[in-house]
Amino acid sequence: MKIYIVIPVHNEEVYIKDCLTSLANQSLLPEKIVVVDDNSTDNTAKIVKSLTKEFLFLKLIHKTSSNQHLPGKKVIRAFNYGLDTLDDGYDVICKFDGDLIFPKKYLETIALHFKSDSKIGMVSGHCYIQKNNAWIYENIASKSHTRGPIKAYKKACFKAIGGLKISVGWDSVDELIALYFDWKFYTDHRLLVKHLKPTGSNYDPKTAKLQGKALYKMRSGFAIALLSAIKMAFNKKQLVVLFNYINGYLSAWKTKSQYIVTESQGKFMRRYRWKAMWKKIIRI
Repeated sequence: MKIYIVIPVHNEEVYIKDCLTSLANQSLLPEKIVVVDDNSTDNTAKIVKSLTKEFLFLKLIHKTSSNQHLPGKKVIRAFNYGLDTLDDGYDVICKFDGDLIFPKKYLETIALHFKSDSKIGMVSGHCYIQKNNAWIYENIASKSHTRGPIKAYKKACFKAIGGLKISVGWDSVDELIALYFDWKFYTDHRLLVKHLKPTGSNYDPKTAKLQGKALYKMRSGFAIALLSAIKMAFNKKQLVVLFNYINGYLSAWKTKSQYIVTESQGKFMRRYRWKAMWKKIIRI
């Protein structure tokens, strides 16, 4: 099984060597790794370039974009830029971040999952962060969610969903579109990936507004957007998050922002999310 990996990076000099070394030490080696240096101002590119001499499957390319942190958009544009440099000979395409340390059998295990079930289209492990000298689960999403920083796609599934959406929440949208096309996704809790820079550590206050806009573009509807905003504000323990989230949704509604899913996909997603919410309520 041929595995290609694209890693978008921006100022990851502290972490990138450990990340790439963990991938070079896999029990099943990738065929190709492309690191997309997205306008880094530190020594990220220099470190990656030095490693290309040791890891022959590793390639470094450069992309120039804004230094502004744009959750979802910046990273997917960089991913697509790297993807365009690759041939179509892969079986699995991975979108990884550059601040991770992967367990030795990560790629081997995801390959086994893809082989075990022809309908599994996405696989990931779980991200763990360091706290008080211990590695704990990064509890920012459901444990069944295939996390964006460590996600692998079967080629046929990746093609079916139309690649990755240039939007906040892209790694939730892709799951729902995959389900729409009768694919499945799987999260292996045994695959513990060390996340060296926790998600959101660089996010600015505009993030909630962007997430609200994204829900409009996903055709989620106001009710689901409101419930999502309340949940996020509760988790963040900041009431302002609620207002920014809803402000983002209403702003997108007023300007009639372009949808990123079709009408039938949006209907499917709303039905799926309401069903999931009712299941949680019944358990309570």
